[in-house]
This record gives sequence, C-alpha cells and structure tokens, in this order.
Amino acid sequence: MKKLEAIIRHYKLEDVKTALTEAGVQGMTVSEVRGFGRQRGHKETYRGAEYTVDFMPKVKMEVVVAEDQLEVAVNAICESARTGQVGDGKIFVSSLEQIIRIRTGESGAEAI
Repeated sequence: MKKLEAIIRHYKLEDVKTALTEAGVQGMTVSEVRGFGRQRGHKETYRGAEYTVDFMPKVKMEVVVAEDQLEVAVNAICESARTGQVGDGKIFVSSLEQIIRIRTGESGAEAI
C-alpha cells in the first residue's frame, strides 16, 4: 500500500478529484496548507506599499492506494494538476506498513 501526498493549486482541486475518481481511487483527505518551494513567494502592492508574500496558499491531498493503482493515481494527479507554470506542486509517495479501519477492525488492503 502506498500513500500519496500531493501539494497542488487551490483551483485544481476539483479537476484532480474528478481524475482520481475516474481512475478508481475511493477516498482522499484534503487540507489547506501554506508554503513555498523554488518560487519563494511573490511581491504584491497594497495601497502603494510593496510587500512579499512568502507562504503561498496550496491544497494538500492525501490518498492511499494499493500498489497496483499507484502509477494510475500519480498520472491522474499529474495530468489534472499541471498548468506548466512554476508552483504547480509536488507529489510525495511513501510506503504504508499497516492500515486498520477503526469501525470494523479490518486491516491491510481491505481497510482502504
């Protein structure tokens, strides 16, 4: 089992959600986050004063998939979140040792 953490743009959330649903992914957790990568934020002007916005608002999606769904899920996120501009985001893939569904006590792939 693999856990995908994708940091994407806010306005791409619905596109990514739709693409993952069509790819057969059945659940996800979404959080609003702030951060920066290579882009290092940007400058804005408010009432004539220029200031730097260091932390950009983003959305973090967490998705757990079986190993055979990994490539399909990663491709779905990449294709639907890509704009070609700096700040499109990143996907982190990590292995999960165990998953347990609290309600039923199921574990492993059945708990996804």
